[in-house]
Amino acid sequence: MTVDLSIVIPVYNEEESVRDLLDEIQEEMNRYGRSYEIVLVDDGSTDRTWPLLVELAGSMLQVRLIRLRRNYGQTAAFSAGFDHARGDIIVTLDADLQNPPADIPKVIEQLETGYDVVSGWRRDRMDRYVDRRLPSQIANGLIRKITGVPIHDFGCTLKAYRKEVLSDIRLYGEMHRFMPALAAWVGGKVGEVVVGHRSRKFGTSKYGLSRIVTVVLDLITVQFLLRYSTGPIQMFGKLAASFSAPGIAMLLLMVGLNGFATVTGLEVPGDTLIKRPFWVMTAFMLVFLGLQFLSMGLLAEIQIRTYHEAQRKPIYAIRETVEPS
Repeated sequence: MTVDLSIVIPVYNEEESVRDLLDEIQEEMNRYGRSYEIVLVDDGSTDRTWPLLVELAGSMLQVRLIRLRRNYGQTAAFSAGFDHARGDIIVTLDADLQNPPADIPKVIEQLETGYDVVSGWRRDRMDRYVDRRLPSQIANGLIRKITGVPIHDFGCTLKAYRKEVLSDIRLYGEMHRFMPALAAWVGGKVGEVVVGHRSRKFGTSKYGLSRIVTVVLDLITVQFLLRYSTGPIQMFGKLAASFSAPGIAMLLLMVGLNGFATVTGLEVPGDTLIKRPFWVMTAFMLVFLGLQFLSMGLLAEIQIRTYHEAQRKPIYAIRETVEPS
């Protein structure tokens, strides 16, 4: 059965919020008047979230459930949801009710003006500043600067995608926050729309100041993917040249000066450099580092080709699923 849109929601220990979440979504989507499904991915919850979801799914025909074998993280949960979504448009949403489901039509309508991805912007965010908004501002600034994708809020889970764009993106690690940048990389048109944001009513956030470190590490990976994923030898070759060129120049200078002094018998300033271990060792070390980076580039080229030619393997394992009866 095909539907107009799929709402993909990763869930982890949200037993207090899932009932209200599904009620709000169902009320809003019934008013919106388009066919839909809700794909809830339980990312290894340890509370009563899963049995509660199974109970709720029994009375909601639009709900489909996926239960992962353990807690893989939000990226894997999204990947599982995307792989099982049947809608032409896929909307992502958090389970904590901070993003109002009433804004789902807003991101869809913006998407249908000609975009492939539309990201929500929590302009008036209702979170504490020091441990929530400040890390987010720093992370968003870094991502925007490095990727060149000019949206304000990469961390907002409320987003809308065209399914064909997501089919060209493979998610690993904690890459879900970079999906607009990855979509732009494969040629997608990325937009943004202001959405609402509410204070957290249940539970506690899974993120904090430590997220900055994670973002920086993932950002390095994204930058490599965006610029060098099809030709890593270009990056490693530049590093090799930056080290080996000065080393070779130092060696040539030392050999040239020493040879000229030997042949002519004249005292030439610097002709004794070749007799100084520090200069010789420095020159050879630079050349050696250059060769190391060149070798890494060649190995990366082989690995990239293996990656592109290998069969796609999911980053999650499913314990069970529940389909509408």
